Formats: sequence, C-alpha cells, structure tokens
Amino acid sequence: MNEHASSTAPPPARGVRTGPRAERLVIEGLRLSFGDNEVLKGVDLTIEPGEFFAFLGPSGSGKSTLLRAIAGFGPRPAGRILIGEEEVTAKPPWLRNVGMVFQSYALWPHMTVAKNVAFGLEERGVPKSEIAVRVRRALELVGLAEFADRRPSQLSGGQQQRVALARTLVVEPRVLLLDEPLSNLDANLRVQVRRELKQLQRRLGITTIFVTHDQEEANTTSDRMAVLEEGVIQQVGAPVELYDRPANLFVATFLGSANLIEGEVIADGGARLFSGRGGFRFPVADEEEEGRAHALFRPQTVHLGGPPGSAEEPGFFGFSGRVVRAEFLGMLVRYGIEVGGLELLVDEPHEPDRPILPEGSEVTGRIATRRIRILRA
Repeated sequence: MNEHASSTAPPPARGVRTGPRAERLVIEGLRLSFGDNEVLKGVDLTIEPGEFFAFLGPSGSGKSTLLRAIAGFGPRPAGRILIGEEEVTAKPPWLRNVGMVFQSYALWPHMTVAKNVAFGLEERGVPKSEIAVRVRRALELVGLAEFADRRPSQLSGGQQQRVALARTLVVEPRVLLLDEPLSNLDANLRVQVRRELKQLQRRLGITTIFVTHDQEEANTTSDRMAVLEEGVIQQVGAPVELYDRPANLFVATFLGSANLIEGEVIADGGARLFSGRGGFRFPVADEEEEGRAHALFRPQTVHLGGPPGSAEEPGFFGFSGRVVRAEFLGMLVRYGIEVGGLELLVDEPHEPDRPILPEGSEVTGRIATRRIRILRA
C-alpha cells in the first residue's frame, strides 16, 4: 500500500486471520453527562456483525463521546453496552477487547514501527516468539513490512495511520473503533486511504465503527450510519436512504445541499396540496396530514429550460425565475435562482459546449413532484 501506488489493497498476508468472528454491538438507553451537561441522551442502537458503521454529526453532537463510551473511556454511562452476548458497560477498556485508532494515531516516537505494533501484545503477556510472527503479519496486512525498523518520524501521515491500524488489529479486537483517523491526511491521500480501509475491513470481516464529521467519508465507507445531534440519534440507515428520505429537517440539511420551502399542507376539495412561499403549490399524497410543513427537494432534481407551458404538465411543478448567482464547481454548475422572493439551488451538469448562464438571465424550470419530500416543521 505504497502511497504513490494504486489504491488496490494487497492480498491477505499468509497466515493472517482474515475471517474473525464478527460481533453484534447493542446499545440500550445510554446516557452520559459531564457535570450538568448531558452529552448522550438515551441512545439505542444495534450494529450488526461485520458492518462498517459510521457515527456522523457536527462538532458537539456526541459522536466521539459515544465511541469512547463503547471503548470504555471516560465516566461510566447509564444504560447498557453489549458486545456479542457480553455486557461490557462496567468493564475497563483492557477487558473489552476492542481496538481503537485515534485521530492523532498516538504512536510512541522513540519506538520503531515494529515495537509500536508489538506494544499491545507485550502488555497482554503474549510470548515473544508469537509476538514476532503476529507483528510481521499485521505489517504485511497493511503493506508496511519493509518499514518495521523505522521510527514514526520517518513515515508519512498515511504510513503512520497504517501503523496505528496495524497496532490495533494485531491484538485481534472484537470490534474496531476509528475516531476520525483520516482527518490529518491531505485530501487526495484521504480518498486513497479510506478506500484501502474499506477493502481491508471487508477482508477481515470485523465489525467497525467510524466517527467522522465528513459526509463524503461516511457515504463512501459505511454500510449504515447514525446521524447525531445534541446527543440524540436523529436517524439510522444506509447513506442513500438518509439522503433521499431524511426523517427530519436536521438530517435533510446536514446531509448535502437542499431546497426547503416553508408552507403548509391544506385540503382542497378532495385533494391535498402543499402551499408554500414563493408561489409553490402542488398536489401531495392523500395520507399527508394538514398543517405546517416544509417541502424538500435536492438541487439536482430541478431541471432548467423549456417553454413556460411545459413546466405545468401533470406530475411537475413549474416556475419562472432569474439567475442571481452561478458557481462553477467542475463537474457541475450551481445556480441560485430567484423565484417569488426565494432563492432556489439548482445543480446542472457541466458540459464543455454548454455556456454558463450569466447573472440576470431569465429562466424557467420544473421539478417532478414525486421528487419532493414533505417534512413536518
């Protein structure tokens, strides 16, 4: 896994265990406070055996605190934590057999790479002959066998991250915990390493929990994820599910860009309509309850162009507006379109032969109403 080589992960090292017993992790009613500040507020969650699961949320949402509670760091929380069939809530970290990779990597600068990886095994009293074999296999697994005699200061950031991972995997943990392990890497290397990390996790089959505030990292690595805000899990699901069907306004706005139109669902004869700011008025499902609501649609679901009449065909909501800004983002152009006093975000794929619309351009557009999600205020 040389940093300048292909991101394809190496084959499993000979003799390395690549199919450990995957454990289910269950959290029940977890509450944790620091003084008067309640950081976790009744967390219930089940992570399935072998899942790559992400905790995603802004700073202060409780995601790292939840990860550390699973590891056994910090004050004992109320509630229960089970790994497999064993409750570990009251156990110290060294009796839980979980592995944690920290954001800082926490490598001993005076030790060689091999000694850093061996440290946990030595603390457990593993025989020296077995330590040598397991350290070599762990370093082969992460592609760093030839760096065994170097010091951490002689390695790049990506290589240090791999050493930290090898040190964690060598003790054969039941669950692997990753606390923003890629945040110290530059953007290009971060993309490469996260791919390798996902490939390695798939080969090992180990239940893995990944904490990040980076939506792209969570989307590209996790099987499922939990979005946290103020110590509460807002929604759990696969990344595409949360993006396309957010449960509330926080999830909708935290996961990517969104257009949110404030309004209400009203009865109009035998039908239900959404009536909102900017003249937005379109039919909604009959099961939608009356009352205040927001209409949500993503920028890429809006299509510009066409004569004004075409926007009024059944199943579409049409509008006329004016371009107030245009941002070239490489693969796409993001427009701000003023419609009825509101600014809509519209993403159009960039094509070399398609000019970018200048500010002040009058445009029409339409949105398929099936792409609009109604969220309660």
